[in-house]
Amino acid sequence: MNIIDRGGGTPIVLVPGIQGRWEWMRPAVEALAARCRVLTFSLADEPAKGLSFDTPTEPLGWLASICLARSARRGPLRGPTWGRFDEATGFWGYVEQVRQALDASGVEKATICGVSYGGLIAGAFAARHPDRVSALVLVSALPPSWTPDRRARFYLRAPRLLTPVFMVASLRMYREIATASSGVFRGAAAAVGHAWRVLTHRFSPGLMARRVRMLGGIDLPSELARVDAPTLLLTGDGSLDRVVPIAATHEYLRMWPHARVATLARTGHLGMITRPDEFARIVVSFAETAEREVGQVGRVGQMGNGLPPSHPPYPPYPPLKASRGHVG
Repeated sequence: MNIIDRGGGTPIVLVPGIQGRWEWMRPAVEALAARCRVLTFSLADEPAKGLSFDTPTEPLGWLASICLARSARRGPLRGPTWGRFDEATGFWGYVEQVRQALDASGVEKATICGVSYGGLIAGAFAARHPDRVSALVLVSALPPSWTPDRRARFYLRAPRLLTPVFMVASLRMYREIATASSGVFRGAAAAVGHAWRVLTHRFSPGLMARRVRMLGGIDLPSELARVDAPTLLLTGDGSLDRVVPIAATHEYLRMWPHARVATLARTGHLGMITRPDEFARIVVSFAETAEREVGQVGRVGQMGNGLPPSHPPYPPYPPLKASRGHVG
């Protein structure tokens, strides 16, 4: 596994979303590394996860990644940096990957930050390894009750054939990028930058579909109900997140009434990419406060400063029901 280990200070593990590639989160990784120690990686079944093509400008790095992805579909690669994904463990293989990253980096305890689908991985890790978690941050995360909506089920039927349709549909996120960038030209430049990361670090529609199907046979609501770590639920503006509705992420409050809620203004699902410095400020402030005070307070709502105002207290929630939506 190729572990990206940057910066120094409070350790934060950043878990990618369903596309599986840490490179898509590069702006957030760089912003976090300026404030803390950040560990990240591509998900365990990504073909290029063991390689060190660490920058998109490295000569032919993107081309080699594509070639290896094609080779991996014909059979497993072997070598000192390649590890085979154990399909029998399914989703829990990603959870185990977080532990492996901590062990390999010599980190005993860290804030675990999961993005979208990665929020489920982060939450499951906190449930199974509470002694390794100083705090938990879920960013525009899918709730454990999530099931695919009609559009997601449409893509799942033939993920590779429908990739062009998926890419065209993703253009709906330009409004979020332009809003966060404060201007048409800056928005266009930011969109081109993100598109370049996507093109040079390809996602696999087949792997994305498999990751969705992995959730079908496990009881995540019961698993995650055990989490009692200091928790922050971070979302963008409800009008701009076109992937995971903020109400879906806030469903975690039914299980974790101690969690804090914060909003990354002027952005939606891509906040860690479109406003990485503000994203890093919020996450690191929370992580540092949790690391300092977790032994002194029992509720994260009583903790430190430096975060945007939380929402007003929430009323009691009804029992958790299945949530439908897109996937990120």
